[in-house]
Order: sequence, then structure tokens, then C-alpha cells
Amino acid sequence: MSGLIGDWHALLVLLLAGILPNEVWRMLGLWLGGGVDESSELLVWVRAVATAILAGVIAQILVLPPGALATVPAALRYGAVVAGFLAFLGFRRSIFVGVASGEIVMVGGTIWLG
Repeated sequence: MSGLIGDWHALLVLLLAGILPNEVWRMLGLWLGGGVDESSELLVWVRAVATAILAGVIAQILVLPPGALATVPAALRYGAVVAGFLAFLGFRRSIFVGVASGEIVMVGGTIWLG
């Protein structure tokens, strides 16, 4: 069975080492957090911490870009952040829309600059 999907040993290792450890924590979080009120102070704090971590990662990538991102002009990187932030504000403060918009601007600008 090493045709289209690869060696079954590799798939088994991927399943055991990659997926199962994550799923255990996700299910535990679902079980423990199932009764928590969405507007509670705990979840507001968790969202604030998650947003702060995301902002820190974006700032680090923006200022000290790793790998191939270092070849992208700084103006394009900063423009992608501005576009992502404006999309974030324009779409009811959706982090997903903000990040996706920034990525689209980054990839599109990189392709356009060629």
C-alpha cells in the first residue's frame, strides 16, 4: 500500500504522533469548558491572551522575517499588516478574516512583484 497515499507505517506514525496528542487536549478542553459562559471573565482573558500572542508573532515576523519571507520587501509586509488590520476592523473584529486578508495581500503582492 505505498501507491497514492504513501507508506502505511508513515501514516500510522503521523496519526499516533501528530493527531492523537492534539485531539486528547481538544476533547479535554471541550469537556472541561463545555459549561463555561462565553462572556465570563475567564474566556475574555483567554481571548485577550490569544490575541496578544498572535499580535506578538505578527510583530516578530514583520520586523525580523524568517527564511524566504526576508526576501519580501518591507513595504509589502507592512501593507499586508495594514490590510489585515483594516479587514479585522471591518468584519466585526474577526481574527480569521484579518489574518486571511493579510495573507492574501502578501501572497498577491509577492506574485505581482514577481
